[in-house]
Amino acid sequence: MTILIAGWLDFPPETARSMIEAADPLIRAALDEPGCRAYSWALDPTKAGRIHVFEEWASEADLQFHFDNAPYKQMGDHLRAGGMSDFSVKKYRSDLAEPVYDDQGVPRSDFFTA
Repeated sequence: MTILIAGWLDFPPETARSMIEAADPLIRAALDEPGCRAYSWALDPTKAGRIHVFEEWASEADLQFHFDNAPYKQMGDHLRAGGMSDFSVKKYRSDLAEPVYDDQGVPRSDFFTA
């Protein structure tokens, strides 16, 4: 079962970019953890100060390892020190993943390979 984490974090617009840059070692540490398939922060192009977060984990055990590991705790300190004003981050379980485009290159909203 794949676990996806998606959401956003709000910071003062003048500090959002530096928050990502300063978090780089912690982001890289997460990417080196077992079961971490993706861990990314990106600036929102339409809402100043908003950072979008995306993570993909192979299992609940891998995600728990991440939560118990020092870089996760350090990230919390980093976010609090950076003046985060609001956030919404959720986790999602996924039991099926397949391409958006079929063999003819047509985007499909239905699940067509299962």
